[in-house]
Amino acid sequence: MQFQLVDVFTSTPYRGNSLTVFPDAGGLSSTQMAQITGELRQFESIFLDPAGRQHHWRARIFDLFEQLDFAGHPVIGAAAVLHHRHGGDAVHRRWTMELASGALTVETERRGPAAFHAVLPEMAANFLGEPPDISRAQVASWFSLPNGDLDARLPLEVVSTGLRYLIVPVRDGALARARIAHRELDVALAEAGAQYAYLLDAEAGEGRHWNNDGVVEDAATGSAAGCVAAYLHRHGLLGEDHASELGQGRFINRPSRITISARSISGEILVQVGGEVVLVGSGQLDVLPS
Repeated sequence: MQFQLVDVFTSTPYRGNSLTVFPDAGGLSSTQMAQITGELRQFESIFLDPAGRQHHWRARIFDLFEQLDFAGHPVIGAAAVLHHRHGGDAVHRRWTMELASGALTVETERRGPAAFHAVLPEMAANFLGEPPDISRAQVASWFSLPNGDLDARLPLEVVSTGLRYLIVPVRDGALARARIAHRELDVALAEAGAQYAYLLDAEAGEGRHWNNDGVVEDAATGSAAGCVAAYLHRHGLLGEDHASELGQGRFINRPSRITISARSISGEILVQVGGEVVLVGSGQLDVLPS
């Protein structure tokens, strides 16, 4: 079974968020997909299977622990691989992927023999408010920071475009000092109405995100980037339909740039997330899990 290795949210190989794409994975079971992802030790892998209609594909995403209903960087990386394999000489293409969370259409643009840009469809943001009964000092302590390292101009706020992120605004220099100190961060976040946390230096346009045990830091978090776009727009830091970039991954030597934009319509904030994709290599599994 063939696979393609790509780096997402970067135009430079060995930067950004790496991903393994299996472009023709029909017939694999969930158990096999999970075993393959574990064998490759990738943060996430995506498995594609033609859905019968032109430019339509079934897609399943796995990380090292479970299948995911949705994740931004695998979908963006997979769309670039589909353009590389099936897009011919066309500069622009659209690909519909049927995920566990539902179908979505990704737009891709060819920017070189091994370089692409992909954009997710617009998503509506849902603002779930500030965490109740939790002080800013408490939240700062979860990340080994004093209260003074939080940006006093901006609120703690839970935002969702599918996954619920607690946006934690920090001052200049705080990202470098941050470490997850709370042993049960997932429990604390649940009490705050969130699933995950994203530390944001709004002035620098940069963030950090870890899994909740603090063991693995993410190079780029597409699902959080949409929440950040909505948050910045709501608080006057991202203009209407103005494209900006969110940096991430610098502290693990995987610098990433995520393109974000937001606009208001009919009382809602709609956000869009995209980024560069570079093809790094390809390979083949000679033996599949039994």
